[in-house]
Amino acid sequence: MGLDQYAYAVMPHKDNTDLDFVWNRDNEPDNYKEFFYWRKNPNLHGWMESLYRSKGGEGQFNCSPLRLTFKDIQDLEDAVKGEKLPHTEGFFFGHSRLEDDQMNFEFIRQAREAIAMDMQVYYYSWW
Repeated sequence: MGLDQYAYAVMPHKDNTDLDFVWNRDNEPDNYKEFFYWRKNPNLHGWMESLYRSKGGEGQFNCSPLRLTFKDIQDLEDAVKGEKLPHTEGFFFGHSRLEDDQMNFEFIRQAREAIAMDMQVYYYSWW
């Protein structure tokens, strides 16, 4: 058990929403793919949960996909550069490490590429 975090690139579709877009990870359709994975990066997760709440998300932020816009990615980059990711704890979350920033910057780069290819980017976590 632990905090597993994923990023998906999804082809735009009329049913896609910013919050709680539902898909079955075990039977992925051709229109989206997992392009990034983190294991126990709780401070990033805390930042994503705060964004989820600011977009109107309610309830537990577990298995709740969150769409990330170009602006969200820019805001994330600013937060990582400025060491502004919130300290986040949870029973299954582990501890953030210095090397997490390298992974976060690589995710930011890949997310921008996906958005530039007219894909929608979603963050998804499960613990």
